[in-house]
Amino acid sequence: MKIEARTPAGYLAALPAERRKTLAEIRSLVRKHLPAGYVETMQYGMISYVVPLKRYAAGYLGRKDVPLPCIAIAAQKYHYAIYLMGFYGDAAAEREMKRRFAVDGKRLDMGKCCVRFKSLDEVSLGALEWAVGKVSVDAMIARYEEARGDRDRAGKRRRPAR
Repeated sequence: MKIEARTPAGYLAALPAERRKTLAEIRSLVRKHLPAGYVETMQYGMISYVVPLKRYAAGYLGRKDVPLPCIAIAAQKYHYAIYLMGFYGDAAAEREMKRRFAVDGKRLDMGKCCVRFKSLDEVSLGALEWAVGKVSVDAMIARYEEARGDRDRAGKRRRPAR
């Protein structure tokens, strides 16, 4: 579902009423449990929570005008999605998400960092609260830099040691 919006409020306003209500509840959950230091914005056509450029000037993928994303939420064509970029490649966090969903009697539909669901009844809100609150700004930057280990803070390739 492609929505052309410049603001999170505009994104929500463009949704049909029932989808707006569901995504607004997820947005509220994210805003309540997100660690301090992130900024809400629109990025890649989704409501996103990013590390501001004043905090991480190197930017995402070395682009100094693109803030480092941590979480994004969207109403896709057939489902809702919450993207937890701080979980990418973190097997322990994924296991914990599965455990928390199971405790709540829910089935986790998760890709590498995307949790998909068709209604709030399908998702463990407690698990999402935990996931949203888990990655501080400093931890997000550290995970990102570790994943991009061949690059410096400016996004330039480091020369191999000789």
